[in-house]
Amino acid sequence: MVDIDSKHGIASKAPYELYMAFADMRNFVNFLPADKKEGITADYDSIHGNVQGFDLGAKISDRHAYSKITMVDDGAPFGFMIELYFDAVNGEAGKTDFHIHLSADLNFMMKMVIGSKLEEALDKMVDGLVAASEGRMPQM
Repeated sequence: MVDIDSKHGIASKAPYELYMAFADMRNFVNFLPADKKEGITADYDSIHGNVQGFDLGAKISDRHAYSKITMVDDGAPFGFMIELYFDAVNGEAGKTDFHIHLSADLNFMMKMVIGSKLEEALDKMVDGLVAASEGRMPQM
């Protein structure tokens, strides 16, 4: 089992605003560039698609209103759980401390191939969300 925590980022949106964007999996499809939407399907609770030759799926398993969303694998080649945290920043209205926790059941080969890239990917997601919340184009 691999456990990875992203860095924390302070987004310029209230926790409920960010939470609502992530609470509906159909929004993930809307966030994708047009050339990446093909073959991706989603409903309120789940999303499925083919990413670099892998059939992947995720579904929301738990929602804690405005503070945390938990997603689990739903037809992925390995088990995983992703937790998104939306914590209010004390004394700063309209700000959210956003971070991600990932647990993945990766075999030795998968750890070697993608293990080191996962934390980097999570940190880029946090940076992208912070940039988007400030009206800046995320750096990819």
